[in-house]
Amino acid sequence: MIKMYCHPRCTTCKKAEKWLKEHNVEYSYHDITQDPFHAEDVEELHRKSEKPIKKLFNTSGKLYREQNMKDKVSNLTDNEAYEVLASSGMMMKRPILVHDDRVLVGFKEDEYGALFLND
Repeated sequence: MIKMYCHPRCTTCKKAEKWLKEHNVEYSYHDITQDPFHAEDVEELHRKSEKPIKKLFNTSGKLYREQNMKDKVSNLTDNEAYEVLASSGMMMKRPILVHDDRVLVGFKEDEYGALFLND
């Protein structure tokens, strides 16, 4: 089953949901503000995403700015970053889509298309 981790008011999440519905892709929805990740979960998402840890941060988010993370992220170890990301669902870039061993962070139509339309 495909899992999508979102924030209910996130416009990017809404765009991703719309795309999935338009392409008849079934998924389960998870609100990351109500059910945040644990550090171990973030570590697994990071590994499966194959992206640098910095790409998992919601750099446009209020919490990111309030905590001045722009100046801190580069100095964090991966384990420290996992803890920070797990501290609040608002800290993570959204949506997060988990499909088998693949993880997509954020929404890019071409990435979704490559994952679901080329099978």
